[in-house]
Amino acid sequence: MHAAEYGVNLAKMLGAQIMVVYVIDSVVLDEARSFFKVGEHEDVELRLKQAGQRYINYVLGLAEKASVKASSAIAKGRPFDVIVHLAEESNVGLIVIGTHGRRGTERILLGSVAERVIEYSPCPVLVLK
Repeated sequence: MHAAEYGVNLAKMLGAQIMVVYVIDSVVLDEARSFFKVGEHEDVELRLKQAGQRYINYVLGLAEKASVKASSAIAKGRPFDVIVHLAEESNVGLIVIGTHGRRGTERILLGSVAERVIEYSPCPVLVLK
């Protein structure tokens, strides 16, 4: 949320517009589904979409208060792939992304979305803790 707030403020200062993106990680979704019975799988994805929409609504509210033009998207896939693809497709000038700052084996096991976005991004990336 810190990254979103910073991004909205930066867009206001620059007179830019923002795109708010929430990605449902398909790997996490598949893992979560393995804990549920057949027929409950759709409920897992629905709950993740609802959570994503709450985050998006929060950021869109911030943008509206700041008079920043904003669009949004909820997507499913590998987060860095989706973010990079949307940035390329929409000719984005800057990606603002948050990081949890994981270290050590936790970072190695989980990987870093921000790190991969930096690696593959077609534009500059601003990473905030």
